[in-house]
Amino acid sequence: MGKARESSGARLRHFGRAMADLLWPPACIGCGAAVIEPDHLCPVCWRAMPFVTPPVCMRYGTPLPFDLGADAVSPVAISDPPVFDRARSVARYDGLARELVHRLKYGDRTELARPMGRLMAEAGGELLETATLLVPVPLHRFRFWGRRFNQAALLAAEIGKSKKLPVGFESLKRVRATRPQVGLTRAERADNLARALTVPAQERLRVAGQRVVLIDDVMTTASTGNAASRALLKAGAASVDLLVFAVVAKS
Repeated sequence: MGKARESSGARLRHFGRAMADLLWPPACIGCGAAVIEPDHLCPVCWRAMPFVTPPVCMRYGTPLPFDLGADAVSPVAISDPPVFDRARSVARYDGLARELVHRLKYGDRTELARPMGRLMAEAGGELLETATLLVPVPLHRFRFWGRRFNQAALLAAEIGKSKKLPVGFESLKRVRATRPQVGLTRAERADNLARALTVPAQERLRVAGQRVVLIDDVMTTASTGNAASRALLKAGAASVDLLVFAVVAKS
């Protein structure tokens, strides 16, 4: 009897999904065209997405013009190595990738965290396979109150669910309000974030010894990733990598 009820319930759920798809067919997250599965890109938008593909800098994860081997690094990584070990991203911060980030961040399109997080989980596979803790880059409480959500936390939640990894939502705090990073030089960004991020005392035991993957939406000059990594390493993290949806690609 129990199996019959379970089978009947499964059929009803399947019927409900089929009716919902008929009335409201799944739409491409890029252009809104009809797609077979929800939270996906149509073929046209998939081809338009500026995906980051090998070869990439081992440290920053930015595209390289030539394949120089698995351990190749960019001139920027040589002259200005990051605090974190490695960074990886889904796409260059351009075109459709930039539009998706802006819709999530400024357009209250929080449902985009699902497909964006799924793409990040795929792009960051080599980082996530050894990770033991995900930590989203935090917003200051004033900015959080204005926006009502932290896009990095939404992305981290989706990646954690996909990869069955714990997320330290409170493991990193922004204790000093900073002006927006947009338009600042690399030096100004670093100065703007100095002493702005810290690991709270009650989270230090959780962070100590962990292989952390920081989660954020965009990496521009890596100033935020460096400041966050510095705070986590100071609190005893064994290592820190950075996973973002989009990167401002520089050689």
